[in-house]
Order: sequence, then C-alpha cells, then structure tokens
Amino acid sequence: MSEYDAPSVGADAGDGADQAFLGPVPVLAVVGRPNVGKSTLVNRIIGRREAVVEDRPGVTRDRVSYDASWNGRAFTVVDTGGWDPDARGLAERIAAQAEIAVSLADAVLFVVDATVGITDADEAVVKILRASKKPVVLAANKVDDQRTEAEAFGLWNLGLGEPYPVSAIHGRGSGDLLDACLKALPETPEQSYTEVGGPRRIALVGKPNVGKSSLLNKLAGEDRVVVDNVAGTTVDPVDELITLGGKPWRFIDTAGIRKRVKSASGHEYYASLRTAGAIERAEVAVLVVDGSQSLSEQDIRIIQTVRDSGRALVIAFNKWDLVDEERRYYLDREIERELVQVQWAPRINITARTGWHVDRLVPALDRALEGWETRVSTGQLNAFLGRLVAEHPHPVRGGKQPKILFGTQAQTSPPTFILFTSGKLDAGYERFIERRLREEFGFVGTPIELQVRPREKRKR
Repeated sequence: MSEYDAPSVGADAGDGADQAFLGPVPVLAVVGRPNVGKSTLVNRIIGRREAVVEDRPGVTRDRVSYDASWNGRAFTVVDTGGWDPDARGLAERIAAQAEIAVSLADAVLFVVDATVGITDADEAVVKILRASKKPVVLAANKVDDQRTEAEAFGLWNLGLGEPYPVSAIHGRGSGDLLDACLKALPETPEQSYTEVGGPRRIALVGKPNVGKSSLLNKLAGEDRVVVDNVAGTTVDPVDELITLGGKPWRFIDTAGIRKRVKSASGHEYYASLRTAGAIERAEVAVLVVDGSQSLSEQDIRIIQTVRDSGRALVIAFNKWDLVDEERRYYLDREIERELVQVQWAPRINITARTGWHVDRLVPALDRALEGWETRVSTGQLNAFLGRLVAEHPHPVRGGKQPKILFGTQAQTSPPTFILFTSGKLDAGYERFIERRLREEFGFVGTPIELQVRPREKRKR
C-alpha cells in the first residue's frame, strides 16, 4: 500500500485555499530532528499532499502552516524544519524558525524516529520544549509493525509521557495520535466554513535566488522565512498574513521555478508543482526579477504561466542597488523586446534587502486588482465596438469582411469578453481590439481574454 492509499486522517479538512475556519483556531507545531518524517505526518494529518517530502534531511526549511480538522474541530498545523540545537549556518536559522513556531503554538507535536531511538539531539530538544511550558504530544514515528511498536515504548524515557506509535506513511495509529493532539489543544467552537473573502492573495514567484523571501521578510518586518544565498532555499509555499497600507494581505512565498520541471530532482519537482498551485490560489502574482541580471527564458515562462492561469501580474525588478547606468540601458531594451506581451503589467524597481521602494508594491497591487475586477457594461462595450469598427473595419479576406455583431463581458477576474461575429477574425485584429479595450477602459495589470463566436451559417 502506498503512502496515500490509506484513508487520510484529515480527509474532512477541505482545501485551505477555498475555505476558512470561523472563530479562533488553535495552532499545533510539528517539531523534531531532521528526517524523522514530520512532513509526511503533516500530509497525513491534513489529508492531502501539501508538504514537500523526500527521503533526505533538510527538505523543509521554513515554518509552513496548513488548515486541518479532526472530529469536527478545526486547527492549524505548522510544519517546521529539522530541529538540531547544535546547528550552524543555514541549519541554525532553520532551528530558529522551529523555535519561533513553538513560541507561537498552543501545543507541540514532537516527532521521534522510533527505529533510531533517543538521540542526544532529541534530549536537547526536550529541554527546549520543557522550557516553553507548552503541552507536548510525543509521536513515535516509523512504527510499521508489532516489532517496532515494542521499541517505541523506550521513548517513555524522554519524560514527556506516553509515546503514540504511528506510521506516517501508512496511517497506522494516526487516529489515536490526533485524539491526543486535540486534548492538548484549547477548546474551540465546532468547525464551520465560510466562502473565500478577507485578505487578497498574492503569490511571490520567480527564479531561485532573486530575493522573494527577502522581500517577504521586509514586508513582514521580521524574519519569517529562511533566507540564504544558496539558490532554492524555499521549497514549500509559505503563507503569511501581513498588514500593509492598513489592510491584511495573504502572501504566498514560493520555491523558485526551475528551468525544466520534468528534469528536476525529487523535492524540486514537487516544489515546482506547489508553485503552479500557488499561482492558481492567488489573485495577483508578483514576478520578482533580479534587475542586475538579463531577463531569462525562465522569467518569460513564468509570465506565460501567470497569463495562462488568468491572474493579475505585477513585475518587481529587485536588487536595484546593483543596477548601474549601463545595465539600465540594456534592461530597457530587454523590457521592450521580452515583455511586449505584458506591457499592461505594473513594474516597480525595489531593493528588498534594504527596503528601498518596497512601499511601492501595495499601490501596484491595488491597481492590478482593480484592473482584474473591472467590468464594462454591455451598453458601453457595444458603443465602443461600434466606434471601433466604423473607424477601423476588419480587412477584407477572400472577398469577405467579417463584422462584429454584438459583444458582452462574460466575467471579471480576469476580464473575459465574448464577441459574436459574422465570421472568423484575424489574430492581428483581435490583438488590435484588446489594445483599444485597454486604451478605453484601463485593465491595468490583468490579462484580457477574447472569445470570438462566428455566427453559424444556416443550413438550407
């Protein structure tokens, strides 16, 4: 039986992107040494494959939160990087993220590998957990059979009470573990859901190491995401609620999109899928570009992904402190050449590291969202189309000249127009209509979709 063949513990949890829990939701932090199976257990709890899993330590680097529920009670699960108290460098910052997660949590799920037993690192983590004075539930993971279950009871020696034998991969014992977690968490109202509303959802996207996490930290005013010069530090999408301009925004920091998803190694492949999912969940994508480097094929591919998904777009040229006069000259040429398809996207120049001009992001987001949600009345649209056709009729093709009979805006987010015509329109004429629509009605920051429906010829 594979990891996801067994019934999911959190199968009633729903998709956190589409639903939100009402009332105060308690927080459960999942901590433990690297590679003890925390992310696999988190996937089991939330009932879907969200956390990136690979049989290699250090794949999770930030604290990442997910909505979950069990027995009608809602709670938030925070997955953390492997906690090694003696870590240095990047690992030390990962450990700091785990420590922050514990300080913010209502209860802690401490995961230990039962097949390895108690290590010095586990005992060091126990001291930190005791100092936090938070309720702790002990999970003895990787207990796949009766023999390993006997070994799990050796974890009583940690002094944290009863160890709960569980197999995150197969789901064995996860129900009892979840019952124990609910006992440790404070009581909350019965689970209920509400439609999406509230904070606008913003996906930070771009190549690895362009400064997405640095931008998120600067916006948040604190180090919420691990930042390192090693490309690809972020693997899971990280959701953060940040108040900017007097209102809350939900930022999704994503892993850098690699050149070719299919050839990416294990966790990079899944991280790329998460990034595509983050764009789908968002309303606006902020493409972060390293202004000091030439625009690349990857940047253009990401723009195409955002356009195909119908999301609003803002382009942020980061590391502007490294852009000299010569680079600006070439960048202007690259923008004219490479970004011709998204001339409508607001562009801002920033330096995330120092915070220079980061305050320009919110006005750009507001403009993009306004364009994304713009609606043109049917009367306005057809008056506009009448003037357009009178001034610039469609060229005659093969002795025929298609005419636009009627138009309507079918939806917003993104603006989608249906044109009823007497024949097929040239692609060039469709682009001309889109350009004039933008000149007339704005549509800043959003793709426009035109659907042409030629009138069917009547059969005699």
